[in-house]
Amino acid sequence: MKTKIMGILNINSDSFFEGSRTAVNEAENKIIQMINDGADMIDIGALSSRPGSKTIGDEEELERVRAVLDIVKKNRFYEKAIFSLDSYSPLCLDYALNCGFRIINDITGLSNDDVCLTAKKHNASVCIMHMKGEPKNMQANPEYDDVVKEVGDFFKERIEKAKSFGIEDIILDVGIGFGKNLEHNIALIKNHSHFLHFGYPLLIGASRKSMIDGISPSCIGERLPGTLSIHIEAVRNGASIVRCHDVKEHVQALRVFEAIQ
Repeated sequence: MKTKIMGILNINSDSFFEGSRTAVNEAENKIIQMINDGADMIDIGALSSRPGSKTIGDEEELERVRAVLDIVKKNRFYEKAIFSLDSYSPLCLDYALNCGFRIINDITGLSNDDVCLTAKKHNASVCIMHMKGEPKNMQANPEYDDVVKEVGDFFKERIEKAKSFGIEDIILDVGIGFGKNLEHNIALIKNHSHFLHFGYPLLIGASRKSMIDGISPSCIGERLPGTLSIHIEAVRNGASIVRCHDVKEHVQALRVFEAIQ
């Protein structure tokens, strides 16, 4: 099965990877480039979730991203790729889904009932991600007795919640780097196939993250090779959606991997 590539487009000035930061007036060309490079999906966000980041209000988040959502709608880009909003704001999600977006990418894993209601209203897909703590404190010595079991228990609970709201189209994301140390991240990648028993697509998103630096010291701009290595291993272990900053490089790497398989 062909792995789907989800490109990352950040409409904010504080995302951890400078290369992903996009001004509103650059967004249209960036979207076209991602589609031409082979992106099946494009995930747009206006709120940084890097370790230590702070939340902003719904209105401010919408103000940041509204013009880009309008660009997607005006140009009917949703006919060329599937669009996802990286947000847990019902206000922003409702606006995006009215602009042709189809996926809610919720780093809080549907903690807000209003997000569930919004998903049901628009018959949207939901990506349920596991995060221990909040972005501002999630990397402060996270501890697990068994990270694979704990993430699995979380998925079971949130899948049941989604279904109680009538949501059936679900994607699961173990949340690499979200309240996990290097050991936890490696365990989740090695055991990624464990989560296939839920019967939903698995998304992997380790693009340029600090776990690469923990293995091979490198700045963010130097972590593409490590990113490709992690993502290919996750695909080998059951991931079918790869969320990444570098679309063109991932398309080539994954097509070659799939051909060999």
